[in-house]
Amino acid sequence: MIPNPIRKVLSTLSTHEVRYLLMGGQACVLYGAAEFSRDCDIAILCDAENIDRLKAAFTELDATLIAVPPFETTYLLRGHAIHFRCRAPEAAGIRVDLMSTMRGVAPFEELWLRRTTLTDDAGYRIELMGLSDLISAKKTQRDKDWPMIRRLVEAHYALHQTNATNDQVRFWLREARTPDMLIQLAASYPDLATEVAPRRQLIIAATNADRNRLELELANEEQLERKTDQQYWEPLKRELEQIRRDRRPG
Repeated sequence: MIPNPIRKVLSTLSTHEVRYLLMGGQACVLYGAAEFSRDCDIAILCDAENIDRLKAAFTELDATLIAVPPFETTYLLRGHAIHFRCRAPEAAGIRVDLMSTMRGVAPFEELWLRRTTLTDDAGYRIELMGLSDLISAKKTQRDKDWPMIRRLVEAHYALHQTNATNDQVRFWLREARTPDMLIQLAASYPDLATEVAPRRQLIIAATNADRNRLELELANEEQLERKTDQQYWEPLKRELEQIRRDRRPG
């Protein structure tokens, strides 16, 4: 269920033909892994024509910049998030966070090809970041993202396990974070587990039903992603701090 203020944001983007992909908490809601999200996180195609459409949509939403960096494509292309707050009556209070480039995530044109398209009750299209790409985007240093990755995969597994395709099984083997689920998958699909193992070594522990080893390797996998994400954001955070210092009165 999409709250009406967020529906207003998304329908306005749709009306102005903005090429965007919903990600973050609200996308997790639509994929069945979360109960509620107040914010609206979107990835956008960062070209001049799409930015003009986005600006027109933000004018209608009375969306104002609420933090650094400024709304410039150079910051989007370097990987920064740009933050807005909507003030139009039907979307009042909704925060919209924009990104274009993300660590470990494909360029927008590739994301667009893998998107999930939904239609709401009013007939507006909602463009969701594809599930595998959403999971890649959530491999961050933030504590809240890792339980969400687990729930996203489990929700997808619960929906499709009865008539699973090979591609779906490969996806679960690549991304599942639940030891028992991985052990069950490796036992049920040994050939696919063998195929995936070179790219995810912990599948060997799942194949051997070594739960203790699997838990350790899942923890190590998470810690490596957290560290990599922290290193990625360090120069971006320094840049933001410099922008704040430059704005302070002399």
